Amino acid sequence: QVQLVESGGGLVQAGGSLRLSCAASGRTFSTMGWFRQAPGTEREFVAARYSRGGSTRYADSVKGRFTISRDNNKSTGYLQMNSLKPEDTAVYYCAVGARFASTQEGDYDSWGQGTQVTVSS
Repeated sequence: QVQLVESGGGLVQAGGSLRLSCAASGRTFSTMGWFRQAPGTEREFVAARYSRGGSTRYADSVKGRFTISRDNNKSTGYLQMNSLKPEDTAVYYCAVGARFASTQEGDYDSWGQGTQVTVSS
């Protein structure tokens, strides 16, 4: 099992930026992903990064605005979010798993507690 702790959420105006962090401890993992859930909606995929080679995958709604990265020395993952929009408002979760940069929740076996991101218009 991997323990994950997210941080970096908050309130920001539309057009602003935030950087989410996900500190991981425990066993090694291949893929770190970010998902989000807005009130009244299902959790959706945002971004994923495969450790070997650094391949990334993004949801169309965030492509070009969000960047996923990882500091291997610190076992910490990041989600840099730029040009934020009100529709990005959600609880953001990081997760880890073995499958290559998967977009599917079921491929992730450890989850963080979530961090709230609120974008005001």
